Amino acid sequence: MPRKTIDSPVGALTLTEADGAITSLSWGGEGADDTPLLRAAAEQLDDYFSNRRKVFDLPLEVRGSDAQARICAAIAAIPFGETRTYGDLARDLDLPAQAVGRGCGGNPIPILIPCHRVLGAQGLGGFSGGTGIETKIWLLRHEGAAGLLI
Repeated sequence: MPRKTIDSPVGALTLTEADGAITSLSWGGEGADDTPLLRAAAEQLDDYFSNRRKVFDLPLEVRGSDAQARICAAIAAIPFGETRTYGDLARDLDLPAQAVGRGCGGNPIPILIPCHRVLGAQGLGGFSGGTGIETKIWLLRHEGAAGLLI
């Protein structure tokens, strides 16, 4: 599968493409492939980090269970600069909050599917990418997330 690694303010990010869609974004790694889709994804991420983009327009494919796909679709619908809680998504999806938490943690395409916008009922919650909670805080501050208590 083609992979491209880019530098970003939150560290090196590696994008993976399969069957015409982005299937993974991970921290670290190495990849130097240059397909049109990987190039577009890199450009859109650069625009996001440079405050020129708030919405990504890329084909994404979440490989996993139906519940994982539903959770990721709900996360993807959270607008730039806004947040939801695990409980909010659980109610919307008729799933336990713990399942939503696992789904967020299992999101294979963070940032593009903005799981950093999902918070715990009492605060930030966790984040599995980059340096963990520090990366989540950086992304939320970058977006000017309203009502964020940090």
